[in-house]
Amino acid sequence: MRGEVLVAIINDLLDMGIARDQHWYRIPVQSVENLLKDRWPPQWLAFYQTKVFGSEAHAVNYYAQVLAIREVSRWQLFPNEPHDKKGQQRYYQLLLSPLRRLPRPILSRRRRRIVFIPTTWQKFINAAEINDLYDESPLEDRLWAELKRLQIGAERQEFIEVKDRKYALDFALYCASGKIDVETDGDTWHADPERIPLDNLRDNDLETVGWRVLRFNTYHIQETMAEYCLPTVVENINRLDGLDEGGLVPRKFDLDAPVGLRQMSLFETKAEDDLYSMA
Repeated sequence: MRGEVLVAIINDLLDMGIARDQHWYRIPVQSVENLLKDRWPPQWLAFYQTKVFGSEAHAVNYYAQVLAIREVSRWQLFPNEPHDKKGQQRYYQLLLSPLRRLPRPILSRRRRRIVFIPTTWQKFINAAEINDLYDESPLEDRLWAELKRLQIGAERQEFIEVKDRKYALDFALYCASGKIDVETDGDTWHADPERIPLDNLRDNDLETVGWRVLRFNTYHIQETMAEYCLPTVVENINRLDGLDEGGLVPRKFDLDAPVGLRQMSLFETKAEDDLYSMA
């Protein structure tokens, strides 16, 4: 089921203490209306911890069941604060079960910043990294599975701002000599003529700030993954001098080489390498 689990950012030690000791978490009503209205309410809440959490940072370590949700003003959550304009802000207060710790953290390999990730329970319990959580479309999932199999480190749903316009990239690939945005456009998307000028604006904005845009439709992904999609992605990575993996030699790819013989990436331990081979 879509939206069973909501992964939310937690970047304050006080908020984590509230979730752990008082068993609640708050989300602005406006954020739900703008970002989550089609995936609300969640049955489970998980926490992506930021750099203030030290050894637990840039990962999902804890989750809890959502027992109830109520709409409140900020002053009701924090009665010692002034009852001013800020105190009138509306929140959803999620009442939680005691926090549970995951058997292994769900890591962000590039230590990215997220806001919310609505996902399914199945994806949540099987995720090894943040990018495994995204639940946007079957086309994206199909391409992601192939990128993982080839150990091509991409970031899913990466947000980029250009000229005050924000764009969500299906897959962002960071190369030594450039950046690649890979988009998976379904048939419904292409059937909407109003999308054409918006896509043109988007692609022009991204290319202006250094992104190379690749678009694959339903037929490409379902019927020509091996013959067209993956070779196109790999050729563009190699033309941009390989994936940039944080200071190591950029990594190029040879689709004819067995996966097990490829150079291990920056983000993989031996155990993770075995995980990829079993996926």
